[in-house]
Amino acid sequence: MARMTRKQVRAAGAVVFRRTGRGVRLLVLRAYAHWDFPKGLLEPGESDFECARRELAEETGLAEVDFPFAEMHRETLPYAGNKIARYYLAETQRACIELPLSPELGRPEHDEWRWVSFDEADGLLPPRLAGVLEWARQTIAGH
Repeated sequence: MARMTRKQVRAAGAVVFRRTGRGVRLLVLRAYAHWDFPKGLLEPGESDFECARRELAEETGLAEVDFPFAEMHRETLPYAGNKIARYYLAETQRACIELPLSPELGRPEHDEWRWVSFDEADGLLPPRLAGVLEWARQTIAGH
């Protein structure tokens, strides 16, 4: 019997950061007990980068962000039913985030948001994001 290969599911999002007097801070979002960076599934005909920008605006209200490293990205290893998430680096000056209402849910998609240091992020984020977090740390520190 031939083994069926599962279709790969693609998601894209952004590691949002801002520079503060205490160092770089990253935006993390919590849905239930899970912390992540803003991200979501690609829509038909949408590029990964377009998806990341759309999801960032939908989940955080941040539409005016800078992508200082253009389309440079890092992907996760496959997880949760063969999903791969691609992340870009987005910079903002905004400290206060208002989680927009999701029209489908009638409430925000996430329960909480925080600006955290790299070390704090390391303690909150799931292991699948360790490579993305380290890439973000090295990329931002190098510029």
